[in-house]
Amino acid sequence: MTDLPPAARLLRAAPEHCYDLVVMDYDARLMRRKRLVTVHDEGFMVDLPEVTNLDAWWGFELEDGRCIQIIPAEESVLVVTGDLPRLAWHIGNRHTPCQISAERLIIREDHVLERMLNGLGATITRAHLPFTPEGGAYGHGRTMGHDHGHAHGHTHGHTHGHTHGHTQEGHAQSG
Repeated sequence: MTDLPPAARLLRAAPEHCYDLVVMDYDARLMRRKRLVTVHDEGFMVDLPEVTNLDAWWGFELEDGRCIQIIPAEESVLVVTGDLPRLAWHIGNRHTPCQISAERLIIREDHVLERMLNGLGATITRAHLPFTPEGGAYGHGRTMGHDHGHAHGHTHGHTHGHTHGHTQEGHAQSG
């Protein structure tokens, strides 16, 4: 594994050339300081002034000008269909991150919410998709949900995991 120069800044829009990709799950896209590894096994340091939701950003520009794109990782999710306004209200009432479209809602896999939604008449399909939920209030930030994955009760906050997923043939050429 080789190391690239550190990230110099975040990019909102795609530059002319992309050097590589970094695949990050929903939890990992909320960060401040971390060493990231690209899909081609090259590491680089990110040191942001504050905890930042990377969902609002295209990627990173490194100190040498090369650019690394952020790609949302595929995650285990529940695809929810049915009476979407009613189902979205119940999901939102539990402060659960939710990806919303006209045809479906997508939430991270959660057996407690799945049982509740089934009871409300939802049709639920399990899938493995990139998870890009709505931002928090006023279009930014994060919705902080409950974690139902542990027997000891609800927890608030973030977990930091790792991702597997996307690969891309070769590096894009930087010019």
